[in-house]
Amino acid sequence: MTTAATTSTRNRRNRRAEILEAAARLFAARGFHGVSIEDIGSAVGVSGPALYRHFSGKDALLAEMLLDVSSRLRESGVAVATSAPDPRQALDALLNVQITFAIEQPALITVHDRELGNVAEPQRRQIRRLQRLYVEEWVTVLAELHPACPAARLRAATHAVFGLLNSTPHSAGELPERDMRPLLHAMAKAAIDAVVNAR
Repeated sequence: MTTAATTSTRNRRNRRAEILEAAARLFAARGFHGVSIEDIGSAVGVSGPALYRHFSGKDALLAEMLLDVSSRLRESGVAVATSAPDPRQALDALLNVQITFAIEQPALITVHDRELGNVAEPQRRQIRRLQRLYVEEWVTVLAELHPACPAARLRAATHAVFGLLNSTPHSAGELPERDMRPLLHAMAKAAIDAVVNAR
């Protein structure tokens, strides 16, 4: 049975997600310092001060945005890596997680690359920790596929793949998604093979 409190919590969560999405688009387009609370409020149809019911300020909004995406990527990585029947399928699943993120969230990629330095140090450490844990999910799967390859090389391969896939802010709209997905998948697999097999 749905209660009024449950509905209110769900609505609040949806509103927070809407604010985070609008803020990501604005930060990506204008930069963190080029966007005001009033700009974000206007983008979601409320007054700037009304946003303080959801976030203590623009800094807190940016921190939550990057913590949220880092946490979701890590959780998705753990889920697919541990549920796949073999490491090859686990790698394909990890690639699909990252490709979906890269295609669907180019604004978040831009914001992370450009604005992480504007996040307060405690939250920045949390974000970095979540990202390291996500990388290690990839390294664990790659180590099963390439047991003779040193972990440092597998980690380098993972970062290379992220760099390749996360280039989508520069190519958004160039190809339809049905073409972009297999292209990114093939290129990522080729990048991994190139790194682990390099002499």
